[in-house]
Amino acid sequence: MPPAPDLVERLERHGQTELLDHWDKLDLATQRSFEAELRAIDFHLVDQLKETLVFADPAIDSIDSVRPVEVSRLPRTDRERVAHRLASEVGEAILAEGQAAVVMVAGGQGTRLGFNGPKGTYPIGPVSASSLFQIHAEKVLALSRRYGKTIPLYVMTSPENHAETELFFESNNRFGLSHLRLFVQGRMPAVDRETGKILLDGPGRVAMSPDGHGGTLTALAQPGVDGGLSCLEEMKELGVQTLFYFQVDNPMVRIADPTFLGLHREASAEVSFKVVEKLKPDEKVGVVVEVDGRPQVIEYSDLPPALAELREPEGSLQLWAGSIAIHIFERSFIERVVQQSQLPFHRAFKKVPYLNQDGQRIEPTEPNAVKFERFIFDALPLAERYAVVETDRILEFEPLKNATGADSPASVRQRMSDLFAGWLEAAGARVVRRSDGTVPFGIEISPLFALDGAELRSKLPAGLVVEQPLHLR
Repeated sequence: MPPAPDLVERLERHGQTELLDHWDKLDLATQRSFEAELRAIDFHLVDQLKETLVFADPAIDSIDSVRPVEVSRLPRTDRERVAHRLASEVGEAILAEGQAAVVMVAGGQGTRLGFNGPKGTYPIGPVSASSLFQIHAEKVLALSRRYGKTIPLYVMTSPENHAETELFFESNNRFGLSHLRLFVQGRMPAVDRETGKILLDGPGRVAMSPDGHGGTLTALAQPGVDGGLSCLEEMKELGVQTLFYFQVDNPMVRIADPTFLGLHREASAEVSFKVVEKLKPDEKVGVVVEVDGRPQVIEYSDLPPALAELREPEGSLQLWAGSIAIHIFERSFIERVVQQSQLPFHRAFKKVPYLNQDGQRIEPTEPNAVKFERFIFDALPLAERYAVVETDRILEFEPLKNATGADSPASVRQRMSDLFAGWLEAAGARVVRRSDGTVPFGIEISPLFALDGAELRSKLPAGLVVEQPLHLR
């Protein structure tokens, strides 16, 4: 069956007729699925991105007016500690009134970890080998029980891992969650970096890639299955006003942290970011700054060394507020962004296998393609009001990214064990430690046993000595 004339005309208009080179070799079912995939591509958008990101270097904002952003620092005085306690009460009221939902971004695979499966299924518990998904889900369940209101969990997957993620949650009885919804992020075609031609991954299959964590906002607004309510529409029906956002690879995150929620609400913010103090100028985290008086995140790769190394008179970094992908968004803000504007795309040069005109699959040895991605932090300059809040990286930031070394399973399990050891000691237990202060064995406390150190104190037996692996659940 020949391709539909209007489809051929559309591809000719956008200079992409090579996509049909292998059409006659496809069976009827593959032709139909391939046609549907081609019709779903926004070729006008691809043309725009080719002109701005493939055939030209993207415009770089002036950095002459970069200034440190105002940050709510960790409390250091009694007055500041009281202010944080009051903010926490505001956040607890948000949770108790059912005004908050949780959004977890989990579209990645465990490839860099040498793990075959969605990253969220990686077994990271120091003793139990609980998955990232289980740890996060149990935090949400524990919060729901504490505040007497169901906190909905929305999990963004990718087309590549959606089915496997869905099966994982269902086979584990959704970890007891009463409101769990998975939604799929969007995709963009990869294009050849020299010609701008859309690449084929195989016969009848376009080389597609996820549109980045910035695609979360658009994906939340997409209709549900069979044209049902979008996630945003469902949230509105549930009375949810505020969304807590984080990425699956950080098991340390304080999900829906009441203090963070309260500081966000007290500032009447539309968007809020958590940040940590950068350890060194070249640390690979973006920095939250002000540019021409507006908040903005500059990726570490785009921050000139001269700026990254600026220091205050006492020696601390001037641009120190490292973004750790923990955010709060007002639902109304997301609705406005997806209706009135979209986050910009960025380019990434990647090695993308492709099918050439002779039907041979080519495995490039150098970056041959451009992928288009949106970044969630580009929402920050669009907010009319915002808040930036500091957190302690020792307590809340240890992402799982690498197979060995920093940000690896070993470092994450050690950080988790050390955190739980601190909870135990604050509750009166004695924990054996190494000379450097770390614990020499795994310690794990399920969120369903104790969500924080304060809750643990009410459950711990007197005189406990911990000198071997411990799992409280």
